[in-house]
Amino acid sequence: MKRLVDSPSIRQVSSPLTREMLRPLKPECQFVQFDSLLSDREFKRLAAFLRRYPEVTLRAYGSYDGSITDLDFLQHFPTVRSFQADVYNLESIDGLNFLPTELASLSLGQTKRQFSLQPLARFTSLVRLHLERHSKDLSVVAGLTEVTKLSLRSITLTDLSLFRPLTKLETLAVKLGGTKSLDGISAFLNLQYLELWMIRGFTDLDPITEVPSLQNLFLQALKNVRTLPDLSRMTKLTKIHLETMKGLTDLRPLLTAPALEELWLVDMPHLHPEDVAALAAHPTLTRARVGLGSARKNDEAMARLGLSVAQR
Repeated sequence: MKRLVDSPSIRQVSSPLTREMLRPLKPECQFVQFDSLLSDREFKRLAAFLRRYPEVTLRAYGSYDGSITDLDFLQHFPTVRSFQADVYNLESIDGLNFLPTELASLSLGQTKRQFSLQPLARFTSLVRLHLERHSKDLSVVAGLTEVTKLSLRSITLTDLSLFRPLTKLETLAVKLGGTKSLDGISAFLNLQYLELWMIRGFTDLDPITEVPSLQNLFLQALKNVRTLPDLSRMTKLTKIHLETMKGLTDLRPLLTAPALEELWLVDMPHLHPEDVAALAAHPTLTRARVGLGSARKNDEAMARLGLSVAQR
């Protein structure tokens, strides 16, 4: 029998499906997952169990034994509201058609083959969507106008104008890929959180100033970004996270963010305490966490700032 990979947030199940695997979930449990195909009877038992937990995500992943080749097992889960697939060798995603149109959350990890995203068109109630390397018929996403949280990984776009209809978007993460322009981001009038991570060739942050609703900005490993824009129009921006931003040496544009309260500088060894010290003049900044490559530099920078240490 496989060892249970169990934690407060994850319940691992496998065949043979046991009573122990179907014991009540803890309130903090987020995923019920399997990495090998169960029998039809076991899937039906699992589906009946999950009806008690509509907020929990069903996740298929790995399939290191090669048993999961499609998503047809979803025929047993007509009431699942959240589903995640992380199986590289899938031969089809047509099984998504078994999921209810009321599906609220969907995550599709990278697959060896490229599949059309047309099956997603029926999920008009979808509010959370994550896609990795799935770009065929990506325009389908523009029709999912209830989406509030969108994550794109290893997908290259000309800009963000394709998603203009997603006016309810509150969270946007663009990771990897080669999307060089944020043009179109101004359409997201309700955007609160923006994450940009290791985007190849990306240089220009100026379009973010067209999103006055933004509250939290997370930038990581954008090596070609060398300047921060004037943030004076961003009156709701309270938190900024800068991590491994090797091209940034001048932090003074942060002084223009009128409501900034919390700043994270993570893995920024190219900076010195004096580079950070200028931010002590910010009138609303109250918390910071500084990672400049050594305890000595960190301590000196925090002493110059005179701020409380930001907590996760």
